[in-house]
Amino acid sequence: MFVFCLQYMGQANLHVFDEWCGSTTDSLRNNVHFPLHPHIRTTVKALAVAPQQINYGLRIFGYLHPPADGEYVFALSSHDNSELWLSSDQSPLNLLLRAWVGKTGAEWTAPGEYDKFLHQTSTSIRLSNQTRYFFEVILKQNNQGTDHVVVAVIVESRHFLLFCSTDESSLMIGDIAHIPQTAASHERNNVQKPNSAPDMQREDPRDTFYQVPMINSTLLSGLLPDCVYKPSYTINGYKLERYQGLDYVHLSYIYPNDHTRLTHLDTETTCYYRINPLEQVNSKKVNSKKTRERKPPKTEVHIEDKVDAVEPSELGDLSLDQWDWEEPIVQSMPVEANSNEKTKWTQTFKINNLGYQGQQSHALNMKCRLTGNIQIQEAEVQAIVEAYMDKFNQTHRGWTLERMVNVVMNVDVRNGKRYLLELEVREESGVLLRLSQYIYALKSTPSPPEKQLKLCNPVGFRWTPEAVVHFVIPVKNQARWVHLLIRDVENLVKDTGDLNFNLILTDFKSTDMNIEEALAKSKIPRYQYKKLNGNFERSRGLQEGINLIKDPHSIVFLFDLHIRFPSSIIDLIRKHCVEGYQTFAPSSCGLWEVQGFGLLGIYKSDLDRVGGMNTREFKDRWGGEDWELLDRILEGGLEVERFYMRNFYHHFHTKRGMWMSNHS
Repeated sequence: MFVFCLQYMGQANLHVFDEWCGSTTDSLRNNVHFPLHPHIRTTVKALAVAPQQINYGLRIFGYLHPPADGEYVFALSSHDNSELWLSSDQSPLNLLLRAWVGKTGAEWTAPGEYDKFLHQTSTSIRLSNQTRYFFEVILKQNNQGTDHVVVAVIVESRHFLLFCSTDESSLMIGDIAHIPQTAASHERNNVQKPNSAPDMQREDPRDTFYQVPMINSTLLSGLLPDCVYKPSYTINGYKLERYQGLDYVHLSYIYPNDHTRLTHLDTETTCYYRINPLEQVNSKKVNSKKTRERKPPKTEVHIEDKVDAVEPSELGDLSLDQWDWEEPIVQSMPVEANSNEKTKWTQTFKINNLGYQGQQSHALNMKCRLTGNIQIQEAEVQAIVEAYMDKFNQTHRGWTLERMVNVVMNVDVRNGKRYLLELEVREESGVLLRLSQYIYALKSTPSPPEKQLKLCNPVGFRWTPEAVVHFVIPVKNQARWVHLLIRDVENLVKDTGDLNFNLILTDFKSTDMNIEEALAKSKIPRYQYKKLNGNFERSRGLQEGINLIKDPHSIVFLFDLHIRFPSSIIDLIRKHCVEGYQTFAPSSCGLWEVQGFGLLGIYKSDLDRVGGMNTREFKDRWGGEDWELLDRILEGGLEVERFYMRNFYHHFHTKRGMWMSNHS
């Protein structure tokens, strides 16, 4: 028996997914384009690939045709993680994972090194010459080391294995019907492992509350006395300096906890804490014993760490025979053992409830991208909701509060607080209904809040559940992202059944796909398309889309192509856009985009009133057009609702070719 690489015999399909960070194969599966829309589709004549690139993933697949019946053992080497899958027959549905290099992203091998990890080699597999077996190789490479993946096989004879592929040379990006989706490489909808998601991605009642039937609005009329809604922080008629508008936007508060704080990225010293939490702990130790000194054991030695001296990126500059894989263990002077070791486990201390949420300000924090939404204190919410339901039950007997689904609070330090109450209520017959209404709590003289709540109805400040929402997106040569957008919007239609929205795409003469044809073939019920000449200009593209909207009482949502949005997005935009009063600028995440205001919901009438997009100053350059529009929105007397939206993500993407004219 001997080892050889599957080289120079036949071809296999090679799909490249470029510009994607991470070292694990699961990180590749989280790429929204995987496996259907690779950046490159080609073939290879050997299962030994070393592109000498960084931050990419590979998918190699085809069929193996064994030269003879026999027992075969496969082996795999790669930098970084990789997997080898082989079916038990010719069906891709029967793939089994046979060998792999690592699962955590820290594992890697030298080229041709097959014995570093236990699972690099498969068990013995019986193959028949009468069958072709589907195989698949997955590789994820980060930005370090000698990138490669090699498949080898141990066989009982010197015959080569043949493998075959599919010709993809004439296919377009949208031609994906032939691409197999297997247990090894499936669409992102199926890859999430149980209990592995951040808390924000877990189910929350507010995410699907839009599906609950609305209460008849006439039942809410007259419950509270009317009051004039005129916030003290609006600046109608005042001229701002360029980009000064950022100073006039503040965050709203949320209840209950929507888990938008990125706790999976938190540390004790993160920017979330205004003071290091460890410094706030009472330093007085309770029940701690005095440290006892002890002599170090004679046999205790210090082992020098040689790992730092041999980084994978450095190994890539050496040939395989130059690598020193057997670093000697160096014994140095004895190290005194930790004399506090025992005491460390028995000491205790007192600590009070530090209340970090109470330390958060509603001012925009441009330096911290982890904080998430600020929470309203539970006692305050309960007092407001109880007072409101008391008013409701005075008029409508037999109704009960089922649960508080969502409360959004906006603070005016001079006048009071505005609340959006989203309550699930049960009528006397037992039917569950959705109550979603803005109310106002006027500021009063200091006294117990439950006795001094002055709730009122802010006249004119109400949202329209049936308002049409227009998503406006300019594009150029972004075929794989347009395909993803169309699919996501189709899913939005399927999930919500909401037909009161419209997708508007303005296209700067894309050459990588026929967008108009793709829209016509889609299941999107309402869309508009306009082809534009010249280089890509975001401001002009948005304004051309805005000009297609005829109803001034509909909502414009200035959108981005590279966004993953929740199914509740249409409902959220409607609730937080109030004609003549308020626009909506949700923040998307990866890390939270605390500075960007490019994603904006605003009524068409309000956008026209403040002058629309600035197409004169912002042409073929990116950056600042959102802040400039924000200035004019605030100068027009409008306010901006700002909070972090659950499950609203800006996908990582390369900016290569998006703005430069030589890519047009």
